[in-house]
Amino acid sequence: MSSSTDKKANRLIHTTSPYLLQHAYNPVDWYPWGSEALQKAKQEDKPILVSIGYSACHWCHVMERESFEKNEVAKVMNEYFVCIKVDREERPDIDQVYMEAVQALGVNGGWPLNVFLTPDQKPFFGGTYFSPQTWVQVLTNINKAFLANRVQIEDTAEELRLHLLKSDVERFKQTISTSELKSDLSLLFQNLEKRFDRDMGGMNKAPKFVMPTIWLWLLRYHSLNKNESALHMVTHTLTKMAQGGLYDQLAGGFARYSVDANWFAPHFEKMLYDNAQLMSLYAEAFSITKSDRYKEIVYETFHWLANEMTSPEGGFYSALDADSEGVEGKFYCWTYAELEEVFEKETNNVATYFQATPVGNWEHGMNILLDTHEETSAEIKSLKQKLLQARSKRVRPGLDDKILTGWNAMMIHGLTDAYKTFGDDSFLQLALRNISFLETHLINNEKVFRTYKGKRSDTEGFLEDYAFLIQAYTSLYQVTFNEDWLHKAELWCNYVMKNFFDEAEGYFHFNSNTAEQLIARKKDIMDNVIPSSNSVMARNLYRLGILLDREAWKTISITMTSQLISLIESEPSYMSNWGMLLAEITNGFAEVVIVGNDAEKKRKELHAHHLPFALTLGTKTKSSLPLLEGREAKNDETMIYVCFNKTCKLPTTQIKQALEQIIRKDNY
Repeated sequence: MSSSTDKKANRLIHTTSPYLLQHAYNPVDWYPWGSEALQKAKQEDKPILVSIGYSACHWCHVMERESFEKNEVAKVMNEYFVCIKVDREERPDIDQVYMEAVQALGVNGGWPLNVFLTPDQKPFFGGTYFSPQTWVQVLTNINKAFLANRVQIEDTAEELRLHLLKSDVERFKQTISTSELKSDLSLLFQNLEKRFDRDMGGMNKAPKFVMPTIWLWLLRYHSLNKNESALHMVTHTLTKMAQGGLYDQLAGGFARYSVDANWFAPHFEKMLYDNAQLMSLYAEAFSITKSDRYKEIVYETFHWLANEMTSPEGGFYSALDADSEGVEGKFYCWTYAELEEVFEKETNNVATYFQATPVGNWEHGMNILLDTHEETSAEIKSLKQKLLQARSKRVRPGLDDKILTGWNAMMIHGLTDAYKTFGDDSFLQLALRNISFLETHLINNEKVFRTYKGKRSDTEGFLEDYAFLIQAYTSLYQVTFNEDWLHKAELWCNYVMKNFFDEAEGYFHFNSNTAEQLIARKKDIMDNVIPSSNSVMARNLYRLGILLDREAWKTISITMTSQLISLIESEPSYMSNWGMLLAEITNGFAEVVIVGNDAEKKRKELHAHHLPFALTLGTKTKSSLPLLEGREAKNDETMIYVCFNKTCKLPTTQIKQALEQIIRKDNY
């Protein structure tokens, strides 16, 4: 990345995004997305080049080094185009629109995403990474075409604009009576099983992404019918993921994906959103299997989060870069000589343990550390500490220290899941500190904001931010019984219904009604590495519909799900969060109400069990919540009421009896 010592800064120097700031000393006359750049394009009748990436993106750095830092390349870019840099994590709405446009042109999506627009923001050409020679040729050809074939370019751009206006909901939804919403969940399972990699776990292709909601769905499927194959698919995948280079064997935390099918060589960036979901996944898997290794992974990931990803005020940073000193993975990999420096006579044993070799198990003589052992002995923990200490002296990967509301809220949910499973207050305290940060810096009485770095951005949160925040508040209530959290979930749910919901289609826009209007307004429905914001919102409505007795919210959630049921059944890999909601609707929730002085103690005991189809409410005394009305302690004993559709079983003081009532098959 460019040095600031001898180069003049461009306009990106005034932004807060770490990704944009990385480009602030490029000779390219970059603009951030905004009215200044868009007006300039119109006034000068110049095409716009929008280059989209994020700070932990390896190929974004490569293209910057090869092209954007070169004066001769920048000269061509500056002469022919108005050049705009976009951080896709700050502005996922812009990324969403132009990624779809490039894919419509037949190009595989990815980052960096480089898209050419007419002066009125309509895309007409684009791609991802370009080598320096190709890039200059593309720039020159686009300029010539824009001058010589303007009508053709405008026609292509208009076709793409019309394509972008088509809604995914319109493409996929089918009208089905909600009274008929009964799905054969085994169809989803069979479609996932066909694509499962029986050897290495995960879905059978490379590169391999984690896709946590697939495995969370399978845990629910197993919970309902005790299908051992479903559980094996999860445990085999989680074990293999944790053994490979995808997992940081020294400090904890998972990389974004593996470039191969064996979880061996990761793309080394570590993202907050993956690790948030994996906190939930490994905690849930532990609650079923009691695997010591899964517990270790949750705790190691927690320590990585606390030590490396938490700001002094309690916000969670977004990502760690794949590169250090301009080399991908350099921070995490070891030559045999480096191992010898640390261990001397012990080197051979250490190398054998981590499957390192003198010539390297990866490229350029480097070794990626692997750990295929089922248990970590005290001796190995000591060896890992030595390696970690040696690694701490290296140049660290770049840190993307912006704080995103939605991703932070995802981690709050992950921490509450870990707290439920292990009962360790450390998880809850970090979650509470984080929600306090969000409420201080990113939420006011009127709206939620997207991002913070030293100061809050002016960009309002997207549906993703609101949906995950509502999920976080709902989760916090269930592990604390503090009703303030539930009322905040209700408040923002009302806000989202008013500002994001499209009455005509019955789904939610990604941008609020008051947000900047782009050339298309999208609704995301497909689950990916991050679940779609519509699926998260639909699950919120269903849960809160039960917890707050809001029947209308439940109806909207059920309708949203029923209209996508064919897609959920046929494409569960990309609809797995919807699949979880479908299972919840089809099989119902147990409403577990705990009342009395020992409500917290009983809640902890219950939550140590895997109960994915139970919602918990409670109070020491009395509450005005609909499901708590008329429920009270008897003879100073803490009572547990297990109810289904507001009809309750006999109250009990015994955890064992309550569990039997919750999990009995005929309750669902």
